[in-house]
Amino acid sequence: MEEVAVVGKHLADYRSIIGQAAYEELQSLSKSLKGKRIAHVNATSYGGGVAELLHSMIPLMKDLGLDVHWYVLSGTNPFFDATKAIHNALQGAPAGLTAEMETAYREVNEANAADFHDEFDVVVIHDPQPAPFVRLVEHRGRWIWRCHIDLTTPNRSVLRLLQPYLEKYDAAIFSGASYAPAEVKFRKLVVAPPAIDPLSPKNRDVSEGERKAILSRFEFDPARPVISQVGRFDPWKDPLGVIDAYRLVKQSLPDVQLLMIGSMAKDDPEGWLWFERTTRHAGEDPDIHFLTDLRGVGAIEVNVLQRETDVALAKSLREGFGLIVSEALWKEVPVIGGDVGGIRIQIEEGHQGFLVSSVPQAAQRTIELLRDAPRRRQMGREGRERVRREFLITRYLRDHLRLYSELA
Repeated sequence: MEEVAVVGKHLADYRSIIGQAAYEELQSLSKSLKGKRIAHVNATSYGGGVAELLHSMIPLMKDLGLDVHWYVLSGTNPFFDATKAIHNALQGAPAGLTAEMETAYREVNEANAADFHDEFDVVVIHDPQPAPFVRLVEHRGRWIWRCHIDLTTPNRSVLRLLQPYLEKYDAAIFSGASYAPAEVKFRKLVVAPPAIDPLSPKNRDVSEGERKAILSRFEFDPARPVISQVGRFDPWKDPLGVIDAYRLVKQSLPDVQLLMIGSMAKDDPEGWLWFERTTRHAGEDPDIHFLTDLRGVGAIEVNVLQRETDVALAKSLREGFGLIVSEALWKEVPVIGGDVGGIRIQIEEGHQGFLVSSVPQAAQRTIELLRDAPRRRQMGREGRERVRREFLITRYLRDHLRLYSELA
């Protein structure tokens, strides 16, 4: 296992955004937790929403006086193949695990757990990758399983494999109330949707100089209509469907351009396969632009590219939450999202964007918004205010502090 270093943050910097009452509530909640030792364990320190959340929340916990540590697993390719299969199965894929996958999953967890010496008041285990830790580590503190994926229609064989571990946790956190499978007898259930950090490089305000410097590196034309999707190259994000929708939009609006923005995470070996599959599906269309960390696209670049977007897509087929929705709304960009899971939590139909269930619906709603600039601006304003009220990292921090206080 490896401990992740985080860049410091100060809660006081958020006061003007969240208001004095919310700021004081966080200060009050943290009083009983000062000095408490907290550990977070997950599979990767970059390349996904879980890592983004931890890079923002852990420094704020430290600023409030908690002694917080973040560890990532040391894994093998067979292990990450197995955990990707688990992830897909828990979201409804029919294929289960082979005997070899189960062995790789068990052995890597055992090896990592042997390096985890529990001296913590609270341990938060994120997602299925390190779920067995709760039975592999001798512990005195309280243990929480934070599930970031949608378990409404899980593959039952894989859920049964995890069930003995999940029922050992003192509490489980889900992004939506319907996500927790009824057959797993969780000791305590908490609903706490994820959130974005308004002061992170991906979401902070951008100067005109930064904007111009970053845009000069890319080939698309910001003066023409732009639609984009940000996210991993993953079958559940439906990148092929995004391209199909773009092609329908282009029949009506020939100037439209598509930005496919993503990163390649180390715990997602399937991402390379889907990246190649998506580029093949795009063909030689000069108006489809692939902008990834392989071309130097980091957080600040994503920030600028989202701000240059007229309509954002989040065309997921299954989605635990989808931080990209709140990211776009915070930048006052309306979102056309899949009518699934966590996207429903963020978008009120017809207010901050639209929920769709097919490629033609996605294309039609995109055309409507591209042709109606006043409506786009109104939806964008509504979206930013909704995120400010409900989906900022300070609210997510509050939810965690409340649970730690109850358990510890």
